[in-house]
Amino acid sequence: MLLTDTHTHIYYETDVEGQTLLMKRCLDNKVERLFLPNVDVASIKMIDDLVSRYPQNCFAMAGLHPCDVKEDYKEQLAIIYSSMADRNIYAIGEIGMDLYWDKTTLAIQQDAFKQQIAWAKELDLPIVIHCREAFDETFDVLEEMKDDKLRGIFHCFTGNLVQAKRAIDLNFYLGIGGVVTYKKAGLDAVLAEISLKNIVLETDSPYLAPVPFRGKPNESSYLVHIAQKVADIYQVSIEQVAEITTTNSQNIFAI
Repeated sequence: MLLTDTHTHIYYETDVEGQTLLMKRCLDNKVERLFLPNVDVASIKMIDDLVSRYPQNCFAMAGLHPCDVKEDYKEQLAIIYSSMADRNIYAIGEIGMDLYWDKTTLAIQQDAFKQQIAWAKELDLPIVIHCREAFDETFDVLEEMKDDKLRGIFHCFTGNLVQAKRAIDLNFYLGIGGVVTYKKAGLDAVLAEISLKNIVLETDSPYLAPVPFRGKPNESSYLVHIAQKVADIYQVSIEQVAEITTTNSQNIFAI
């Protein structure tokens, strides 16, 4: 069995011994592929350090998180863009729209999102979307920039069935994480109407830990609990979930 965590901030653990233990638990639980979303300039080195230590397991993204889109976002974008020249980057992310914390930055969030989508098209890379309380705004941008090159993942998807189908129609996979294990989330009902071929698995570690660890720091080794819940929903084996979702991740990231 081979599991792929398509979205983990495991690099937030900067202590080498702590990282070693986290990675050991991942490998012990067959979580052998980890994709690392960039959030700001500072996280570039954190990601690169982890990739250098685990080049067969950890894969970098590059992008500016919408919550980090501030007045200096153009300078931040320029640094992130230039950093990609001599690095192996597998997606532009995490990028997108977040109107939960601050609605006043909508205009610059839109601009940063569009600029980074343009990078992805230029480099023929997928995008990994952060969308919180901004589905309409996110879809507006995607519809405006839709073409054959636009593709990727709706990270931490928690939308309804209509939104799920709209994302899939735009050539996106749904990133399913710990929320699927929460009783009142309703995500199980959405997945019951969506093919397993349209989803990938993620933890968003250290956030959104699945049951039975809800409320505690998340880690990528816990992906096995998310995979088991997804297997229960689809009434298939966890091995089948691992195989299909890892194949989906290979289709997205080309590795």
